[in-house]
Amino acid sequence: MTRRVVLGVDSSTQSTKVEARDLATGEVLGRGWAQHRPTTPPVSEQDPRVWWVALVAAVAQLGDARADVVGVSVAGQQHGLVLLDVTGTPVRPAKLWNDTTSSLQTDRLVAALGAERWAELTGSVPVPSLTITKLAWVAEHEPELLGRATRVMLPHDYLTWRLTGNHVTDRGDASGTGWFDAVGNRYLPELVELAAPGWDGALPTVLGPTDPAGTLTDAAAAELGLPAGIAVGPGTGDNAAAALGLGLLPGDVAVSLGTSGVVLAVSPTPTRDPAGFVAGFASASGDYLPLVCTLNATKVTDTVARWLGVDAAGLADLALAGVASGTDGPVLVPYFDGERTPNLPDATGTWFGLTNSTTREQLALAAHDGVLCGLLDGLDHLRTCGATVGGRMFLVGGGARSAAYRQRLADLAAVPVVVADTDEAVATGAAVQAAMVLGEPTSAWNLGTGTTVSPRTDGAATRARYAAATH
Repeated sequence: MTRRVVLGVDSSTQSTKVEARDLATGEVLGRGWAQHRPTTPPVSEQDPRVWWVALVAAVAQLGDARADVVGVSVAGQQHGLVLLDVTGTPVRPAKLWNDTTSSLQTDRLVAALGAERWAELTGSVPVPSLTITKLAWVAEHEPELLGRATRVMLPHDYLTWRLTGNHVTDRGDASGTGWFDAVGNRYLPELVELAAPGWDGALPTVLGPTDPAGTLTDAAAAELGLPAGIAVGPGTGDNAAAALGLGLLPGDVAVSLGTSGVVLAVSPTPTRDPAGFVAGFASASGDYLPLVCTLNATKVTDTVARWLGVDAAGLADLALAGVASGTDGPVLVPYFDGERTPNLPDATGTWFGLTNSTTREQLALAAHDGVLCGLLDGLDHLRTCGATVGGRMFLVGGGARSAAYRQRLADLAAVPVVVADTDEAVATGAAVQAAMVLGEPTSAWNLGTGTTVSPRTDGAATRARYAAATH
C-alpha cells in the first residue's frame, strides 16, 4: 500500500518549520527548519520573500518523504501586513504582528468609531498588532507605496499564494485583520476605507475550514521537490492551527509560550470585549477562538537568563530553587518590548521589591511568574467575556520545555496542566487541516496527549502581588 503524507507548515516570526505526517496514523516522518531574520520591536519587519526561501529550505530537509506528499497546509504568524504590486512583488517589507509603530493610528481608529462599535463589528478593539492599524500606518507614512499595492495578504496567505497562485485566506486568520466580521463571515470594506481612504486593493477570498485553496503549481512543486497538483489547504493563523494540533474541545484552554504569550479557548459562541483585552477571533474549525495575546513571553526569560549568565534550563533551575526558598521576593512586570495586553506600546519592564538581599533565584522566579501572571490575567478576562474555560489546560510552545514554566503555570493557575506531547502544535495543526481538506479523519493521531503537571504550591499570593504591581 502506498504511503500518503501530509505536510504542516508553521511560518512564525523566528523561523519556518515543516512537519511531515503519515496521513493514516499521524506518525511524524520528518521535520525541517529554517530561520528567519530576527526582528526587534518597535519596528518589526520582514521581507515576505524570505519566508518562501525558508519554506523551500525546510521542505528540502524532509528527503524521500516528499515523494509521497498528497496535501499541504500553511499556518503563519498572525496580523502581518503584506502588500503586493501588480507583478506580485512586495512593495515594502511586511509589518509583523509585534511592530508597534502604528500606536497613533490605532488610537485614531478606535476614536473614530468607539471601542464598543469596533467590538460589535469585528469582535475586537484595534491594538497596534492588528493588520488594519498597520494599513493605516502605511497609508499615512508611505502613500506612494500603498498606491502601487494591488492586493493585501496576511503572512500565511502569501505562502499559500506562492504555492497555488490563488489570493485566498481563511476565516480564522481573517478575523485578526480588524476588517472582517467572523459572525457574518463577511468583510467590512468601510473599515478598510477608514484606515486607507481611497485605496481599492483586493482582499483575499475567505475560505471555509475544509475548502481547498487550490493545487500546488508546477513551478512551486519544482522548487519544493513535491508532486505537482497536490491539494493545498486554506491555511490559518498560528493560534488557530495550534488549537487543531492539540485537538481542543469546547471549554479547553491553551497557553502558548513563544516570542509572544497567548491564552485561548475554543468557544461555540463569539465574544465581544469593548475593553479590548480579549480578541474575538474565529477558529479554523468553524467555531470561535477568543484569545488574549501578550508581546512578552520567552524573550523575557531569555534576557534575564543572559543577565544572570545561565541558559534557559539554568534559569528554570534557579526559579524552582526560588520557590523552595519562598515566593515573597521581587515582582517583574515584563513589558520589555512594550505590551499589547494591556495596550501599552511604549511601556518598559519594571522590577518591584528589589532589596540588597534579593537573590538570583528570586530574580529567576519573578521572571517566569511575571510572564505567566500576565497570561492568567488574560484567562480571567476570557471568563469575564463569557468564554467557556472549564475544560483542560494545555501548555505549548518553546516555553513548554521549561520545567519552571510548567510547574509555575500549574501553581499559579491552581489546576493540572497538560504539557502536550507534540513539540510543534502549530505545524501539527496545519497538517490536521491538510487532512481535513482531503476528507481524511485524524482520530488515530492521538492529538491532545501529554504529561500532566499538578500544582505543588499555592500561587494566590504571587498573583495578588503581581496584580498590585500592575494596577
